Amino acid sequence: MGAILSNLRNTVVASIVLVILLVIWMGSWHGAGIAFDHGWWAFAFRWLHVLGGIMWIGILYYFNFVQIPNMPKIDEDKRPAITKVIAPSALFWFRWGAMWTIVTGLILAWLNGYIVDAITLGLMTGVAKSSMIGVGMWLGAIMWFNVWFIIWPNQKIALGIDGAEGDKAAAGRTAMLFSRTNTMLSLPMLWAMISAQNLF
Repeated sequence: MGAILSNLRNTVVASIVLVILLVIWMGSWHGAGIAFDHGWWAFAFRWLHVLGGIMWIGILYYFNFVQIPNMPKIDEDKRPAITKVIAPSALFWFRWGAMWTIVTGLILAWLNGYIVDAITLGLMTGVAKSSMIGVGMWLGAIMWFNVWFIIWPNQKIALGIDGAEGDKAAAGRTAMLFSRTNTMLSLPMLWAMISAQNLF
């Protein structure tokens, strides 16, 4: 077990194997088998969407609840460990978690046939569920845009990633403010998405 858990790649592979075993077990329950039909694919993309969202929002919360508030407490000579190693790696998973979440969410909306109704906030049909999921989708899209087109470019300047140059202090503040904006939007976004699945 130590060989699995002491290596992240092995841990992730083991986790995927456990999921596959769970799918096989579920499919063999009472001899039902697995039907890779529309419902199965919609479920699979919902799972992938939630998985991406956990990565994205989890790192967003790490930045806002752990890293940003604690940076002033770290001695100047130790800060490069965060700014040169941990933050760039976290930003990689942060932005690709956002991309994975938005892509799988759009595929899920398309598979379930509500993409247009959700994008138009249910105004065409008056369906409350579409309005709620639409609000969640729009908030998620704004957050995704912030990650890719405001936070990431400014973090590259603030941290000197890929030779990006500019006013590091101003770029860091802009990235922080938009990260806080995403934190503020995350709760209503999650409420809208979850309520669409459970209250309507």
